[in-house]
Amino acid sequence: MNIELSNEKSGDAARIHQVTKQAFFSAPHTDHMEQYIVDALRRAGALKIFQVAKAEGEIIGHVAISPVILSGGVTGWFGLGPISVLPEFQGLGIGTKLMQNSLAALEEMNALGCVVLGNPTYYERFGLKVVDGLVLPDVPAEYFQALSFSGEFPKGEVSYHDAFTAKS
Repeated sequence: MNIELSNEKSGDAARIHQVTKQAFFSAPHTDHMEQYIVDALRRAGALKIFQVAKAEGEIIGHVAISPVILSGGVTGWFGLGPISVLPEFQGLGIGTKLMQNSLAALEEMNALGCVVLGNPTYYERFGLKVVDGLVLPDVPAEYFQALSFSGEFPKGEVSYHDAFTAKS
């Protein structure tokens, strides 16, 4: 299967909404608001990396990356997610391609690092790890991981964009 990655285009929003909704439909540990988060990030102009995966011209996956706020005023850090792949295409390496491509794009734009809330087994494959002293309040520490492009990690609390409280 030939998978093409590209930046999302203005006419892609409705399809990305559906892909994200379907990707998380049966997922555990979710409030099923991921599609609304992506929509709200887009409306707020907070998406810094927003890539799609296409098979035969049809969008089958998407990744969203937006800035995060760190207590203490450290800037240059980003939050990865949501990352979505249609259920029938999961397990085929499409999420891996989106991850690798988006992390490379972050590094190219001189980001300091990236954080993610999610399955530790999945994300550690990409170099993300739990970092002592870097926390996302009210979540189990083992599910919040970070990757530093310089090898240095800040300390403090991380806050995602307000769009992550989107309800519709």
